Amino acid sequence: MYKFDTHVHTAETSLCAQIGARDAVRLYKEAGYDGIVITDHYYQELFDNLGETTWEYKINRYLQGYRNAREEGNKLGLKVLLGIELRFTENPSDYLVFGITKEFLIENPELYKLGIKNFKRLIAKEDILIFQAHPYRMGMIVADPQDLHGVEVYNGNPRHNSRNDKAHQFAVDNGLLMSSGSDFHQTEDLARGGIVFVNELQTSSELVHALRCNSVSKLLSTT
Repeated sequence: MYKFDTHVHTAETSLCAQIGARDAVRLYKEAGYDGIVITDHYYQELFDNLGETTWEYKINRYLQGYRNAREEGNKLGLKVLLGIELRFTENPSDYLVFGITKEFLIENPELYKLGIKNFKRLIAKEDILIFQAHPYRMGMIVADPQDLHGVEVYNGNPRHNSRNDKAHQFAVDNGLLMSSGSDFHQTEDLARGGIVFVNELQTSSELVHALRCNSVSKLLSTT
């Protein structure tokens, strides 16, 4: 069995995170995880603050946390995969996107302007999944289930009431895929969620396949 945390932020990229990518990898290795998915925040203000420059430069800057985590993971034997936590300008809801690549991010600039429906159309022929993160947290707007592949049914962040029971019921009622993640930003968030997969995962495509095929042994939680 292979234990992954599918919701991890790095201080290099996510302004609300307090732990650098290399330290995060070491902490997860010590906690007994086999891998993590770096899902740094992707939203308009973050990219606007990088100033007038090329989109490719902005994406390379955005991916600094992921790159540092991957390098450290290669040294320590912890698999690091790329994801994003995407917020559209249409509302404050957040979405975990799995199967994303650097090339896709460069070729499709300013995803935050699309809105959830247009983004779902964009990825229709891609090996990419979109899960609504903590949909019942205060301030979030629950998406139309037709615009989603899945739902984060357990979010372990201890500083928010994510109403995980409601998220789980929403997924069940609508036949959506399910994920669990720690929403790691600082030390107290470590190992508060994740997924135990049946098979070893080496690539983002394998992560997407495992989620699609429900090759999941267990969704982790602290309850």
